[in-house]
Amino acid sequence: MQVDKFRSNCYAAAVGVLLSMSSQAAFAQSDNQAWVSDELSTYVRSGPTDGYRIVGTLNAGEQVEVLETSGDYTRVRSNSGDTVWVLSNELQQTPSARQQLPELQAQVEELTQELDGINDTWEQRVSSMTATLDVREQRIADLEARNLELDNEAEQSRQQVRALQARLDTQEEDLLMRYFMYGGGVAGAGLLVGLIVPHLPRRRKKRDRWF
Repeated sequence: MQVDKFRSNCYAAAVGVLLSMSSQAAFAQSDNQAWVSDELSTYVRSGPTDGYRIVGTLNAGEQVEVLETSGDYTRVRSNSGDTVWVLSNELQQTPSARQQLPELQAQVEELTQELDGINDTWEQRVSSMTATLDVREQRIADLEARNLELDNEAEQSRQQVRALQARLDTQEEDLLMRYFMYGGGVAGAGLLVGLIVPHLPRRRKKRDRWF
């Protein structure tokens, strides 16, 4: 709906611009050209006053060549080649709407095609950007899921490290206790041997007898 409204506004603006440009261009092309007013068909006379007889009519929107002006009348040459006088206020300096209409319709059609092309290009760009955005959002979601998985794995690894460290500390304490017990046992045995040996009976040497 917004695209159609925008397009309609563009068409209206384009038609207005084209009318203005066409009018200015036509006026600039030739100063001695004029057109009968679009609102009516007008009577023409044989002279530049109301006292001259009516010799015919000019159709609304008809193009004429301006020859001269006298009072309220302008002498013009019609498309048929006749030279007649017409009231100056029944002439206009811009082409008639009837004459401009085909050209304007062609230009509007051209603008319509250009707008359709712009609209198609814009829709393609929007579609492409939407697809790209969807891909990026999916990648972000995958990365977030992977990051959460890695965080869980890291937490499990930290727990395992703490458990192993606790076991290692326990084993070191146990080993140290064993070393103390073993050293104490050896020292105690040596002390005991040192106390017992002096009290052991000594073996007497046998005397040699001569018979």
